[in-house]
Amino acid sequence: MNQKRSVLDIPLFQKVYDPYKLLHLYQDKIPKSKRYTLWQKCETAALDLLEILIATSHLSGEKHLASLRLMSQKLDLLKVLIRLAKETRTIDLKKYVIIEAPLQEIGKMTGGWMKFASR
Repeated sequence: MNQKRSVLDIPLFQKVYDPYKLLHLYQDKIPKSKRYTLWQKCETAALDLLEILIATSHLSGEKHLASLRLMSQKLDLLKVLIRLAKETRTIDLKKYVIIEAPLQEIGKMTGGWMKFASR
């Protein structure tokens, strides 16, 4: 019997899951003036990305590809928000690099998944 694998078994899942944990870990170090505006938006975008990934794993065909495009769009937004956090000194360069590295990898993996899905 061919069972569909769980979203938890998809390699991209952990890659998307980990940046949110980092964002949450850094939350207490974010200045209060940014914590409930820019930083909350970063956390929300990371959670949205996770939600889209879970939904994507249950889709097929053209809906699957459309969901991957939405995921790529949400990832781009998260990257911009994190860059903005760095440029407004909400986070320092070290935290930026730590968060940005997995986001780049997520982008590559999503792009590969999109190429595979568009065949």
